[in-house]
Amino acid sequence: MSAELLEDARRALDEASKFVDLSEDAVEQLKRPELSVKVSVPVRMDSGELTTFAGYRVRYNTAMGPGKGGIRYHSEVDIDHLQTLAFWMTFKCALMNLPYGGAKGGVQVDPKRLSRLELERLSRAYINKVADFIGPDRDIPAPDMYTNEIIMGWMADQFSTIKRSFVPGVITGKPVALGGSVLRDRATATGAYVVIDEMLRARERRPEDTTVAIQGFGNAGAELAEQLQNGGYQVVAVSDSKGAVYSAQGLDIKTLRDFKEKNSSDGVYHAYQLTDCEDKNFEQISNQELLTLDVDLLAPAALENQITEENAEEVRAEMIFEVANGPVTASASEILAGQGVEIVPGILVNAGGVTVSYFEWVQNRRGERWEESQVRERLDKKMRRAVSEVEEVAQKEDISLTTAAYVVALRRINATIEAHGTVDYYQS
Repeated sequence: MSAELLEDARRALDEASKFVDLSEDAVEQLKRPELSVKVSVPVRMDSGELTTFAGYRVRYNTAMGPGKGGIRYHSEVDIDHLQTLAFWMTFKCALMNLPYGGAKGGVQVDPKRLSRLELERLSRAYINKVADFIGPDRDIPAPDMYTNEIIMGWMADQFSTIKRSFVPGVITGKPVALGGSVLRDRATATGAYVVIDEMLRARERRPEDTTVAIQGFGNAGAELAEQLQNGGYQVVAVSDSKGAVYSAQGLDIKTLRDFKEKNSSDGVYHAYQLTDCEDKNFEQISNQELLTLDVDLLAPAALENQITEENAEEVRAEMIFEVANGPVTASASEILAGQGVEIVPGILVNAGGVTVSYFEWVQNRRGERWEESQVRERLDKKMRRAVSEVEEVAQKEDISLTTAAYVVALRRINATIEAHGTVDYYQS
């Protein structure tokens, strides 16, 4: 399935390449990842036993700069899966015009089964194994699924211990006290909110007349739900991995968030599901039912491949904003396009996270600390500029927003590769 995911992701690139005069060198470089590393990560468990986990780091393409991409802890992590995520990061960074290439890493583990001390040992052991492959000028990790600022702080500290010097720029998404940037923990959701608001404003849609369903109630999904509700949107459904809650009148998002935060495991992972919340002013539905609700906006903010050719025809939303990476498959996109559903791609919608990671990296290298107003203003400007560029290409070429986003990114990557000298230069 993971290998198929990469092939599915490349279909968007194939479509975009029809609108870009690609050099042969660019085609060759984008065929496969530059680097894929698998390591064994030994961890001494609280019981005294030694358990070894599989760890990975992938860099897909670094034509535009050092690798950039998160580290995820998940039981289904494998090298093919991470290659796909690194592929998406390559184009996301190019779309946002950041001086980065795409990378991704992870450990094959169910982190909820680990104690806090085991989690710290795992995080430090992983850095011990990949330290030679990362660095502020080589490859800069960040948080991803089931990792957070606490874990990034452990990792940054371990890297500094290995190098015997303070190297805050090696990892982003750290606690502010350890050189992290304000707003980083809310950056993905904040960027997504800007994209949604900009897109709907251009379509003359009012927030108060717009219903929203969000699949996924992790850091990005929960924060986006609250921002949308505060912005006047009607958030009628949200879900976590165990189920979904729905209310036609709109949910009390703050109450749901408070419940999840108060019931977390060791302060790291949520131990209870949304449907356990004492506030019963909602109807319990399944995750699949959430995807097919009659709403104006659907925001998948969980895992990949949530909307496929099997359920695409049941989707009734007018627009889909991909907060997660690759939640809509290529075949599903074709079906949805036939139904008149507009899809805004993840490489645009969820790009707020990597953008503020870039701001953090810049602050670390300069030895600066920016105010939240500065970070928010810079993020807002970059997100709105990217939306404008994608919309302009989509209208000019009469193509989907997904293809347009890849066209913008591909043109930048191609120009960078050509600037290094291509076959045309050397044969002239």
